[in-house]
Amino acid sequence: MHTSRLIAGFALLAATSGLFAQTVFREAPQNVAQLSASGSVEVQQDVLSISLSTTRDGADATVVQTQLKQALDAALAQARPAVLPGQLDLRTGNFSLYPRYGKDGKINGWQGSTELVLEGRDFSRITTTAGKIQTLTLGNVSFSLSREQRAKVEGEAQTQAIERFKARALDVARGFGFTSYTLREVSINANDQGPVPRPRVMAMQAKSEMSDSPVSVEAGKSTVVVNVSGSVQMR
Repeated sequence: MHTSRLIAGFALLAATSGLFAQTVFREAPQNVAQLSASGSVEVQQDVLSISLSTTRDGADATVVQTQLKQALDAALAQARPAVLPGQLDLRTGNFSLYPRYGKDGKINGWQGSTELVLEGRDFSRITTTAGKIQTLTLGNVSFSLSREQRAKVEGEAQTQAIERFKARALDVARGFGFTSYTLREVSINANDQGPVPRPRVMAMQAKSEMSDSPVSVEAGKSTVVVNVSGSVQMR
């Protein structure tokens, strides 16, 4: 009985040792090349985002909050008639209300801010609407790519990157004396590159003097880059 168990134990140990040896001493892949390639497409930015904001401060938190709400509500009332989905969309941004402390460490007042963001692809509609709003002032202007534009140029850049990867893989294989290759693994990623555009924005020192005046902006371009990297088995 004990002898049978001992023999079985040795057999299990031998099988396990053989499996371990196969795992440890398995030959590493040979004639494998790691390489990468990229494709890029420059495109005009087609989405404009303008944020308008205001701040208030006072001794009473409720009064400050009410003032901020009134300013935002008035801005929304002015902007809503111009809303057109995809062309001009509205969303409220950051809203904050926090205490102000004196030298003695006690609260001596309250400060707060509110924000409204106008965003879309109709630059004229957005800038004209922003210029009409009197209760908020210009905070920030930025440009980006719409989902449709990004998908289109990513597809073009990806095609470029893949073709360049394939050509480079064949060149590398031939350079090492092989005639072809097979793909082992590959990864693809996309991102925007290039300098951040400098929007040209009209100074707004006196809001009352700019009634109904559009905000002056100028969009830049984005370069969408797709990178393809991976390994190939040279044959």
